[in-house]
Amino acid sequence: MCSLEFLKIDLKSLKEEETSLEFDLDDTYFEALDDAEVKKGSLHVSVSIRRATGFFELLFHTAGTVIIPCDRCLDDMDLPVETENRLVVKLGSEYSEEDDVIVVSENEGILDMSWLIYEFVALVIPIRHVHAPGKCNIAMTKTLEELSADRSSDEESSHETDPRWDKLKKLKM
Repeated sequence: MCSLEFLKIDLKSLKEEETSLEFDLDDTYFEALDDAEVKKGSLHVSVSIRRATGFFELLFHTAGTVIIPCDRCLDDMDLPVETENRLVVKLGSEYSEEDDVIVVSENEGILDMSWLIYEFVALVIPIRHVHAPGKCNIAMTKTLEELSADRSSDEESSHETDPRWDKLKKLKM
């Protein structure tokens, strides 16, 4: 299992007014995250940290590819992702999150960016993800078409009404 310690930043130790960090994340990053829906991918993350009086402003730029299952054929598909996010971090008495402001315990002063980066990426993944036309697994597509045809023929047969209802409809007229 991969350690994500390199994604923890000691904010109190930042001496410069602006600090830039870059990370290349691969499959081991996604595997190390507990409960993450995305299990594979390759990301390049650039973080610019600006230290100001009373807070830190973090600007994230994340670009790369995640591998997710296609909703139609269930085969893995590459999905390009790119996102820019802004986050304000303050030092306070205890950890809390509100909108785009995170308060980190002043005693520790450590911000763990591992889950934040994952959330930024997860937010740009569309709800419905399918391969481009013609790229889905051919065997699965064929099976889906056969099952859809069976379902539609079942629905057509279920649309035939019970003759008793037909007689009742005549009474209504």
